Amino acid sequence: MGLGGCIILIAVGAILTFATDWHMHGVNLTVVGLILMAVGLIGVATFSGIARRRRVVMPPTPVVEEEPRHHHHHRVDDYSDGYGV
Repeated sequence: MGLGGCIILIAVGAILTFATDWHMHGVNLTVVGLILMAVGLIGVATFSGIARRRRVVMPPTPVVEEEPRHHHHHRVDDYSDGYGV
């Protein structure tokens, strides 16, 4: 049962407890409504506790730093590889 089901239980329980004046032989609708609200509240508390524990923390993405590119503009005379001057 998810969070929506718990909220529905609380709403139905509140309707039975506070908004109805039906009388059924052998059934106290006020007590049934209180039980439904209590179960709904327990469900909401349980659901929120589980949801809080399930938070996924994504690891930070590694930053890849590029080496600076050196742009050397050499003239033909600047090359000294041992061949020629």
